[in-house]
Formats: sequence, C-alpha cells, structure tokens
Amino acid sequence: MVKQWKKDAVADVQEKVQRAKSVILADFRGLTVDEMTELRRRLRQEAVEFKVIKNRLVKRALAGAGSENLDEYLMGPTALAFGYSDPVIAAKVLYNYGKENSKLEIKGGLLEGKKVDRQWIEMLAQVPPRDELFARLMGSLQKPAQSLVWSLKATVSSLVYALRAVSEQRGQQADKD
Repeated sequence: MVKQWKKDAVADVQEKVQRAKSVILADFRGLTVDEMTELRRRLRQEAVEFKVIKNRLVKRALAGAGSENLDEYLMGPTALAFGYSDPVIAAKVLYNYGKENSKLEIKGGLLEGKKVDRQWIEMLAQVPPRDELFARLMGSLQKPAQSLVWSLKATVSSLVYALRAVSEQRGQQADKD
C-alpha cells in the first residue's frame, strides 16, 4: 500500500511541473551542506524552487503531469529546480554555480514542457538577459533608419556647400565686372 506522504509528494511535484516554465535536473553529489545552502540561496533570490525528491516519485509525477519521459536523467542523486516566471533563470543560476563548483552537474530537464539535454540548457544559460536582447533588437532596428538620416543629411549638406560655392563664385565675378 502506498503511503500518504508519497501520494502527497507526487501530487506536489506534478503540480510544480505543470506550473513551471522550466524544470532543470541536476546531480548534487559531493556538495557540502554549506555549498548546497549557498546554491539554494542563489536560486531563492531568483524565485527558483529547488527540491531533492526520490527519482521514483519524480517519474510518477512526470507521468501524471503528461510531460516527456526523463528516465535517462533520473539516476543517482537528483535535485529539481523549478523556474516559474522566467524559463532561463534556473538554467543560468545552476550553470554559473556549476562553473564555480564542479561538483554540481546539470543532467537535463524540461523547457516549457519539452525535453532538453544538458548541452541545450548550458547554451540557453549563456544567452544574454531578456532586457539586453531587446536593447540589441532595438539597436538593430534603429541602425538602418539612422544610416538613412545620416546619408540624407550628408547629401543635403553637400548640396548646400555646392550652392554656396556657386553663389560665392558668381559674387566674385559680379565684383570683377
């Protein structure tokens, strides 16, 4: 008979998976208590929930949530990071912490319900922040218009200089006559 706490844990994970924009699975083997506390603090600052749950219960929750099978990543000690607001932030925090501490290893996960591997998550973590991407986009959109304005200004300036030169030349000829 399944114990009630297991049913509750499966239901809790299932609800979190359905609500989360990203779920990142990581191997935390070898992290000390202080290192794990620091990781949790960083994740909490970014509103990312970090849980260690038995693999068997996670498999049941994923099946119940109707998400893709992550059995290949659910071996050994596994922690789950749930990113609710921004799908990239959990990947960024785990990736950056993993660069500082080689004991943390990203396994894979779900990104908006789709299965992704470790390389995909690491690539995603290296994407600039959303605000910076918008700023780059706006700069790219402004550049052609700005170039057009400078070209038109240069053309008009050249025309003005040419007219002034012609005017000065005619003025000098009128003084001679």
